[in-house]
Amino acid sequence: MRTTLCPMTSPEHRRPGPGRRVRRDRHGRGLRGRLVPATVPLARTKAEIFDDLVLDTVETLERRFAKELAGVEFAVEDVPPDLNVYDSDVLEDGEVPLARLLPGRPGGRQEIPPRIVLYRRPLEFRAMDREDLADLVHDVIIEQVANLLGVDPDELA
Repeated sequence: MRTTLCPMTSPEHRRPGPGRRVRRDRHGRGLRGRLVPATVPLARTKAEIFDDLVLDTVETLERRFAKELAGVEFAVEDVPPDLNVYDSDVLEDGEVPLARLLPGRPGGRQEIPPRIVLYRRPLEFRAMDREDLADLVHDVIIEQVANLLGVDPDELA
């Protein structure tokens, strides 16, 4: 993040005059450095942890179904888009979408690969702890891949 100084707080305007003490202005400054070393688990953000959970499940599925999942894209968004009505390609919990399957368009110049999008914040909200979140992410990805391939989710699990 880049901090821009406004004209009144720029260094040339803050020069101490006679009888003026020099004080540091901390407004608008972010963290000066890391609070914890990068090797400590606390240094990872929730988004990075979530992405790793998705990648773990996807890598496991790709080892077993490499041919079927060759062109499939997996994505993570923080929150679902604000739509009035969701299609049948959306996996919902009540009224809140958890994931979406975009089937894609084969052939032609405008080929669009199939895409599975997981919504991080709704999934995190439903999980009690990290293990519960890992199970929930796994179940959602399995269900979406099963819908894409047209098979029963129990066959993939």
